[in-house]
Amino acid sequence: MGSFSIWHWIIVLVVVLLIFGTKRLRGAGRDLGEAVKGFKKGMADDDAPAGQLGDQSREGERKAERDSDSVGR
Repeated sequence: MGSFSIWHWIIVLVVVLLIFGTKRLRGAGRDLGEAVKGFKKGMADDDAPAGQLGDQSREGERKAERDSDSVGR
């Protein structure tokens, strides 16, 4: 009773497929894959030198300032 056999997992898989359908599961898998890719990209960006990261954030601040100036006019 402590572990599940392969038949238990197959039954669970069939029930999940019946409840959610293949389109929802495919979409969820795609979303999960994109999230993992984004996480990996974010982790790789952490390896970039601090000067490069600061330049990008300053550039975003400048753009935000320009956008707020144009809205105020």
